[in-house]
This record gives sequence, structure tokens and C-alpha cells, in this order.
Amino acid sequence: MAAVTVASASPAPKPQSSARGRESAAARAAERELLFRYHRQGDMAAREQLVERFLPLARDLARRYTYMDEPFDDLLQVACLGLVKAIDRFDPDRGAKVTSYAAPTILGELKRHFRDKSWALRVPRELQERTRAVGRETEALSKRLGRSPKPREVAQALGCSVEQVLEAQEAAASFEATSLDAPTRRDDAEAASLVDLLGAEDSEYELVEHRDAIASMWKVLPEVERKVIEMRFMSDLTQREIGERIGYSQMHVSRILRRALSRLEDAAAAAA
Repeated sequence: MAAVTVASASPAPKPQSSARGRESAAARAAERELLFRYHRQGDMAAREQLVERFLPLARDLARRYTYMDEPFDDLLQVACLGLVKAIDRFDPDRGAKVTSYAAPTILGELKRHFRDKSWALRVPRELQERTRAVGRETEALSKRLGRSPKPREVAQALGCSVEQVLEAQEAAASFEATSLDAPTRRDDAEAASLVDLLGAEDSEYELVEHRDAIASMWKVLPEVERKVIEMRFMSDLTQREIGERIGYSQMHVSRILRRALSRLEDAAAAAA
């Protein structure tokens, strides 16, 4: 009996996977064409098409930071800025995928936004990252436990100390500054503002020192100088009227007055 050789046929590729592969290859080819048009020919329309093509990636990455209570439109704007930077810096000759380069660039721009612009006070980067981690873990534990987690529970989940969790929670207060004009009580618009409660240096203390110094100098002033000052500033007499009363010329009264005031001014300056 003649041997019959049966050839083993390999399974035919699935139509759907084959179609997806062709679509993926076509998409990569279109991306490379747009990249070359922009980087080699300066085609700005190609740049705009690339931004529109990868806009969903920027939107997805921006959503990762919505837990920070930052307006999503602001986050999306920052992510789009990172996307544009990635497209401008990408080298099409390397053959790498645009997404593999754009994703870390966009994330870096978002992190820089929170690090440099969103914190009301400058906080060390390590502490900022820990504050975000504590915030995420606190939210996750709250959903799972049905209550606010204790610092010890958050610390156990993150593998850090309770002191580090408390420090991060304290640092979270630096993320947003309160206006000094804001009322001290949110439920009372007529409440005193924060600026009304701030202390200030009382200028009267300095005035007391000046008074003491002037009083000491006043005692050693010649009698005629004291009399001229009293008539000028307490009786509100003119220099001519003072001269008529004490028998001096107006010019002489002016010199006496200037000399006395100079001595008192020097005494006040020495006490300052």
C-alpha cells in the first residue's frame, strides 16, 4: 500500500487580529509621515494633526491627577503643553514610538506643575510626593473602611512611620493659601477677617521713648529757648510777636528756635 503523506496545515490567522495589525501598521506609518513632514519640512499643519492624534493620551494622563482637586481644564492644558514639547523634541529617525516618548514628557510636565506652581509654600520634593501618596491612600482606605482612616493605618499601608504620615498631612496645608481678607468663620460673612486679627508693632512705644528723651533734654535747655518754644508751639505766637515780648529781633528769635529744635531732634534720634 502506498504511503500517503498528509501535509500539516498551519491554522489560518484570525481575520480580526489581522485587520487590527494592518490598522496599527497604517497608523504608525501615518504618524511617521506626519513627523517627517513637521520635522523635515516645517509643516505646521502636520504638527496640529499630531497633537489631535495624541490628545486622548494627554487627557488620560491628566485624569490621573484629578484627586488633587485641581480643575481638570487646567490639568489638561498642562498635559497638552507636555504633548507639544514631546512632539517638538521627538526624533523620527530613532524609530521609537511617539507614545513611549510623549507619556513620560507629559507626566513630567504635570508633576512640575504641582511642584512649582500649585503649592502656596515651597515644600521639598520628597515631602510633596509623600503628601500625594498619603492623600491617595487616605481616600482609598476611606472607601474601603467606610470611615476616615487613622494615621497608623495609612502608615501601615504605605510602609512608612506615623510621624511621616502626620508630616505629610501637615504639609498638605501648604498646598493652598487662605486670603487674609477671608472671614475667620465660613458660615458668617460678617466675621472678622484674618488680617484684623494679626498683631502689629505699636508705634506708641517708640513715641514714649522719644518723649522721655525730649523731656530729659528739655530740662537742660536754656530758659530762653524753653520760653521761645512754649510761646511758638503752645501759645501759637509768631516769631515777630515772640520777639516783641522778650525784647529780641525776629531774626534772633528764629536762631534761638532753630537751635532749640535741633537739640531736641538730636535727643529723639539718639533714643531711636
